[in-house]
Amino acid sequence: MSDDELEKPEAETPPLPEPADEPVADPAPDLGATPEVVEPEPPEADAPADPPATPPAPPPPPPQPQPPPIIAAPVAPRRRRGRLRRIALVALAIVLFAPPLGVAVFRIVPPPITELMVQRLIQGYGWDYQWRPLSRMSPALADAAVASEDARFCSHHGFDFQAMEKAMRHNERRPNGRVKGGSTISQQTAKNVFLWPGRSYVRKGIEAWYTVLIEALWGKRRIMEVYLNVVEFGPGLYGAQAASQHYFHEDASQLSPAQAAHLISVLPDPLKWRVAAPGAYVAKRSRRIDGAIGTVRDDGLAGCVGR
Repeated sequence: MSDDELEKPEAETPPLPEPADEPVADPAPDLGATPEVVEPEPPEADAPADPPATPPAPPPPPPQPQPPPIIAAPVAPRRRRGRLRRIALVALAIVLFAPPLGVAVFRIVPPPITELMVQRLIQGYGWDYQWRPLSRMSPALADAAVASEDARFCSHHGFDFQAMEKAMRHNERRPNGRVKGGSTISQQTAKNVFLWPGRSYVRKGIEAWYTVLIEALWGKRRIMEVYLNVVEFGPGLYGAQAASQHYFHEDASQLSPAQAAHLISVLPDPLKWRVAAPGAYVAKRSRRIDGAIGTVRDDGLAGCVGR
């Protein structure tokens, strides 16, 4: 080798450009190679299996409007029945428990006014009502009342069934005549003090209840005392004292048997029958009562009233 060859520099090889940052493509798969099978890992024994997916619940149907008549129709009668039942119970309680209270009060206190008095005031008859104890009345008044209105006053317990039966037979024989009643003094007192005038089965039923009460709580003397003080002797005149002063200008304690019989003779229709200038019927009735007063005294028919 010559020296020229030794000194001759080697030819420079130009530098290759640097490749840009490009993604390196995956090497092409070897089609002839057997693919590697990757087996899935078995689930852990402790891990619970996922519950099966539940399909979502369908949305509820929209509420259907209900017509009010179908719902309200059965409810309204029930409410009305309940209201009527409560009213009936209240009315029954008043009928059963209010009368004993009123009877107990009037056992001591004089009745201040009655339903009949109010009715007569509205009709324009006035009001003259003067209370007098029985001890300040003539004994002839009680005798005349027993002789005329209730001969068995001291022997019955508020009801004279013989007199009722007799009155019924009389009214059947004379249907167009004057109606005859079979009420006792006790029944008349219960009606005059606590009830209203009139004829009805309802009023008679309540009257019977009051009659039982006054017989039990008042006694015969108090019943006669109240009767002679509240009974109507003429238009706007109530009680023996007002009637004695009006017709005879006397105190009730000074009445003679004839005068007492004359007052009692207008019962039970004082608006039709008159004490002053009486007709033939009232005059005859008055004489009959005056004659019966002696029988009442002799037989002790008014003995329960006392003197």
